[in-house]
Amino acid sequence: MAGRIPENVLEDILGRTDIVEIISSYIPLKKAGSNFKANCPFHHEKTASFMVSPERQIYHCFGCGESGNAFKFLMRHERMEFPEAVETLAKKAGVILPDQDNPVLAKAASLSTQLYKINELAAGFYKNNLHAASAAAAVKYLSDRGIKPAIIKEFHLGLATSGWDGLINFLRSKNISLALMEQAGLILPKDSGGYYDRFRNRIIFPILDMRSRVIGFGARVLDSSLPKYINSPETPIYTKGRNLFGFNLSKDFIRDADCAVIVEGYLDFMIPYQEGIKNLVASQGTALTLEQIKLLKRYTYNIVMVYDGDTAGEIATLRSLDILIDEGINVKVVPLPKGMDPDTLVRNHGVDKLKVKIENAVSFFDYKLNVLKIRHDIKDAHGKAKIASEMLLTINKFDNAILRGEYTKKLSEEMAVPQQHILEELHKLKPKSAVAVPVPQPAVLAVRQPEINPAEKLLIKFMLEEAELIEKVMQQLSPADFSDPRTARIVSVMQDLVLQGKNIEPSVLMNYFSEDDASQLVCETMFMPPLADQEREKAINDCITRIKVQRLKSRREHLHIQIKSAQSTGDEDKLNSLIQEFHNLIKKGD
Repeated sequence: MAGRIPENVLEDILGRTDIVEIISSYIPLKKAGSNFKANCPFHHEKTASFMVSPERQIYHCFGCGESGNAFKFLMRHERMEFPEAVETLAKKAGVILPDQDNPVLAKAASLSTQLYKINELAAGFYKNNLHAASAAAAVKYLSDRGIKPAIIKEFHLGLATSGWDGLINFLRSKNISLALMEQAGLILPKDSGGYYDRFRNRIIFPILDMRSRVIGFGARVLDSSLPKYINSPETPIYTKGRNLFGFNLSKDFIRDADCAVIVEGYLDFMIPYQEGIKNLVASQGTALTLEQIKLLKRYTYNIVMVYDGDTAGEIATLRSLDILIDEGINVKVVPLPKGMDPDTLVRNHGVDKLKVKIENAVSFFDYKLNVLKIRHDIKDAHGKAKIASEMLLTINKFDNAILRGEYTKKLSEEMAVPQQHILEELHKLKPKSAVAVPVPQPAVLAVRQPEINPAEKLLIKFMLEEAELIEKVMQQLSPADFSDPRTARIVSVMQDLVLQGKNIEPSVLMNYFSEDDASQLVCETMFMPPLADQEREKAINDCITRIKVQRLKSRREHLHIQIKSAQSTGDEDKLNSLIQEFHNLIKKGD
């Protein structure tokens, strides 16, 4: 379900949205009768099997089964969460979400809107400064760092001049209050009263969110003075650990490559990016956070870390490894020499050098083990114990017993310690895994999703095409009469909506299902070939009859099993009751 967003609002948004317009902005659609078709954007195919229905406002791929409405398409293609997709389409459709009626939420939303505006104005101010005659030193600095004019423009780089109130005066001229400037993190209060600009005499790197809105700023000095970088403080719209620098530009490249290269700083991102490595993001100088990793997981489960070759970069890499593995990420690492970072490597040795290193990135195991070998003496017993302890903390993150077994075996070989001893230490970390006996589940794994009764699938198609038919079906069948849980769930929801006096539209109906297979079935039925009017009535009656017959057959089989069980236990009362019910069913089927 949609959470706290009312269904009537979702229906309003979908009613004002043209799914063909939405999807065609991402992939080319070709007319195919009353529908449109294309090669599926969710899997590779040579023959177009992705269909879009402008009438039903849904899509379905007959190749991979992916299907849904406009919300679902944005969630899948843009890796959005449901609320993000709703907000995006609501804004496009001109629908005001009901949160705006809540005074507290409305105030917060209003503040966020104002902060986005202020940051946009500030970014423009800094950008204009960089084009002034007095910005020669800053322009030279960027040129010396190898940053090309096109990248300066693409990343909206700017300059904070040495004055104490340049930005304050500019924003005041735009009727922005000092209180809002402070909430945006752009100014600081003086001890003696008044305010001054937070950023002065620095190159400005605007930080943009996924929607390319300016949410904060990074600022670097033009010389070797410290601190080298200062950043915006956390604000209602900016939390450092929830954003990735450059992600708004690189997300599609990451999806296409199915891999994200993670670097630390702004220039570590920009220099490789301008030289052709597009599938990368910057963590802004810290270890990756859980929020950042979840953001990346929308686009890929493969990550290569290229952090600076210094102690801070090493620590940040090691901290990130455990979180990445916890989240099921396949992670590799590019170890750089001390004093080297991606920016310097590309400028001094060319981008191909970095590409080769990325292609030959080492596993998390080899990277961490090499770091620990430098810190501890692997030839010493105590050193071995410390190394094993640190390595097992990471190995223990894997849920898969085969992977844990392979890594403990490798650790045993690398340290020349019997694997039995390594496993004993691992079991101390994970005592349950040492004693718990997994329940064999071969039968469950072998069971395939059963085929849906064609009569049930066809009847759902008819009910979706003709709302009046739902009441007729309600008089003869209940959801329990449908043998497949997917069809039973769909019929149950349709009947509930009819009783509430609501319209049944496929694009709206699927908002009620959290299960992908139910939504998929709704879409799939809508693309089934239509029947002629003269055949339709007979087909409907046949479907109802077949479902009833199948229900009786299933019930008889179930009773037969129960009767055998009652006979074996000698429960005469239960046996007589079951036999009577069995005879009644036989009469009903005659």
